[in-house]
Amino acid sequence: MFYWVMKRIFLGPVLKLLFRPWVKGLDNIPAEGAAIIASNHLSFSDSIFMPLMVRRPVVFLAKSEYFTGTGVKGRLTALFFRLTNQLPMDRSGGAASAASLSAGMEVLNHGGLLGIYPEGTRSPDSKLYRGKVGVARLALQAGVPVIPVAMIGTDKVQPIGKRLPNIRRIGMIFGEPLDFSRYRDQAEDRDIQRKVTDQIMFELMRLSGQEYVDEYAAVVKLRLAAKPSEPAAAAKPVVPPAPDAAGAGSPSADAGAGEGAAGLLNAEDDGGAAAKG
Repeated sequence: MFYWVMKRIFLGPVLKLLFRPWVKGLDNIPAEGAAIIASNHLSFSDSIFMPLMVRRPVVFLAKSEYFTGTGVKGRLTALFFRLTNQLPMDRSGGAASAASLSAGMEVLNHGGLLGIYPEGTRSPDSKLYRGKVGVARLALQAGVPVIPVAMIGTDKVQPIGKRLPNIRRIGMIFGEPLDFSRYRDQAEDRDIQRKVTDQIMFELMRLSGQEYVDEYAAVVKLRLAAKPSEPAAAAKPVVPPAPDAAGAGSPSADAGAGEGAAGLLNAEDDGGAAAKG
C-alpha cells in the first residue's frame, strides 16, 4: 500500500514534474508473469526513477547495509527500503549471498518483477563494467526472461557523493526480453552463466551507448580508493565481441579471474544486487 501511494499520489507525480523522464520500450515489460529487469547502474536514483515508470511493482535486491543501520536515520532508512519493495542482498559471499539470491527467486516464483544490477555496484565513472553471474543464475533457474534497461543521465542528476540532486531530464530505454530457455538444463554450468551474463551486458552496452570495461566495478573502486591521484589508470576499456551465431549479442566467455579482494563476492557467488555504494 505504501509503495502504491508514494508512486501514484505523492513522490511519483513530483518526480515526473521535476525530472520529466522519457522512456522508450516500456511495452517490453510483460503485463503479467515473472521477469528480471537488469539495469546499468549510474546513480542511487536509478532505483527510484526506473520503478516509477514501470506500471507493475518492481522488487529490487539492495545491499544489506541499508537494512542494518543504527540510530534514528538508520532505522528510517531500513523502513523506507522495506516499504518500497526492496530486499536485503548480502554481498559477503558463500551461503549468505546464496540466501539473498533465494529471496530474489521467491519474487520470481510468485510471478513478480525483480530488479537487479548485474554490475553489483554503481559505476565509478559512468562506464559499463563486467557483470556478475547472479543475474544469470536467477534467470536460468527460474526460467524467466531478462529485460535489459539502460538508465540515461542519472549520473548527472545525482553523482556519487552528492546528496542533493541536480534538476535535469533523465531517460531510460527498455530492450526486448532476452530468452535463455535454451540453457535451462545447464543452469548450474558456470561457463553458461558467464555467457548469459555477458550477453545481458552486451545488450546494456548497446542500449546505453556506454563504454564497456571488462573488469569488475568493485575492483576499480578499490583501486581508485588506494590511488586517488591516478584515476586515469583505473580501468582499460575494451570493445565486446560482436553477437554470437545464436543471434543475440554476447560478449565473450569469462576471460579474467574473479574479484580476488577481501570482503568482495566471488564472481560466481555474487547476486549482482542493487549495491548502491
